[in-house]
Amino acid sequence: MTRKYFGTDGIRGRVGQFPITPDFMLKLGWAAGMAFRRLGACRVLVGKDTRISGYMFESALEAGLSAAGADVMLLGPMPTPAIAYLTRTFHAEAGIVISASHNPHHDNGIKFFSGQGTKLPDEVEMMIEELLDAPMTVVESDKLGKVSRINDAAGRYIEFCKSSVPSSTDFAGLKLVIDCAHGATYKVAPNVFRELGAQVTVLSAEPNGLNINEDCGSTHMGNLQAAVLAGHADLGIAFDGDGDRVLMVDHTGAIVDGDDLLFIIARDLHERGKLQGGVVGTLMSNLGLELAFADLNIPFVRAGVGDRYVVAELLERNWQVGGENSGHIICFQHTTTGDAIIAALQVLLALRRRDESLALARQALRKCPQVLLNVRFAGGVDPVQHPAVKEACERVTVAMGGRGRVLLRKSGTEPLVRVMVEGDDEILVRGYADELAKLVTEVCA
Repeated sequence: MTRKYFGTDGIRGRVGQFPITPDFMLKLGWAAGMAFRRLGACRVLVGKDTRISGYMFESALEAGLSAAGADVMLLGPMPTPAIAYLTRTFHAEAGIVISASHNPHHDNGIKFFSGQGTKLPDEVEMMIEELLDAPMTVVESDKLGKVSRINDAAGRYIEFCKSSVPSSTDFAGLKLVIDCAHGATYKVAPNVFRELGAQVTVLSAEPNGLNINEDCGSTHMGNLQAAVLAGHADLGIAFDGDGDRVLMVDHTGAIVDGDDLLFIIARDLHERGKLQGGVVGTLMSNLGLELAFADLNIPFVRAGVGDRYVVAELLERNWQVGGENSGHIICFQHTTTGDAIIAALQVLLALRRRDESLALARQALRKCPQVLLNVRFAGGVDPVQHPAVKEACERVTVAMGGRGRVLLRKSGTEPLVRVMVEGDDEILVRGYADELAKLVTEVCA
């Protein structure tokens, strides 16, 4: 189904440029409210991250939803997975997140959750798209939606995160550094780990509306690496702006990505006989992850890139664990969407059970050299489908003789072509990636 507004992860773009404008958000709120009302009585939760434009879009969505007759419950700044959880617990028809995740403050976007805390079904997204192109109306004044604010949202979510580990869990003696990316986790994440007994040093937890993801968080790990080394911490935890991605740093300062974390969680479940089925990765998951799971006799499949595709594959197979190397980790045994705090807790528990450091645990996963280059393009010709690019990809694949792979794909959230080459010879992999990226740049010119 062709979508006019929705991408792979909601609607996202630069603030002030269509569709990330106040008038569009007003219409979007109305269209969503009308669509949800067709499904029954309508109550919608609205949360946001800490970027400055969130105030403006929150007000516009609120007005549109009310005009459609939908009641609105405002959460304020909260992690994306918290909104999924609270949508379920308040028995709302839908949840809306105002966030551009790991992007800078000048971007923003909208994500939706169903009443079950999952991504919206395709048919509901298409219904909203159709209504966006229809004339906006307003229900009778006695049918207008009411607006209220949930004041204890943070406390509810903190308790939910803590409930994902055994009640006997005590991280006393564990020294952590947490980077909140000046984003939506800045209030809740430090409290979760402190209340479970860990000694916590907090970085980037002073949002001013403009500094979200700025040289911090899971997209800029340098400050966290330095703080872990300087403070002799056991490990560091980095969240992204909306709290659905997590990466870590071990005590040596090495970055531990989503593939590493997924392996640690899945191996722990497997060893305890609690892994339901297998594990879902993506086309970007390192070949080494696939081989490591094969050694453990753990089934592994690849979904398309994007957490919605990982979730869809998990649901299709009735499996519970999946994720991306970017740090989206889904633990269906605990929640309905990627949750950075809950994923981090599962990693810490796995380390405690084995009584090993993060640095030691990650050594069990031997990764193949992988180079990922981002090439910006302005639209028009699809560089991934260009004959010269396709021929070059085939030639490189043949040259690696079955000991590597090539993947080119367009980003679903940014105007980028991602060029990925993976193999057992790092020098060759780098050379092939540079060659393909240069060719993509040329055909985009």
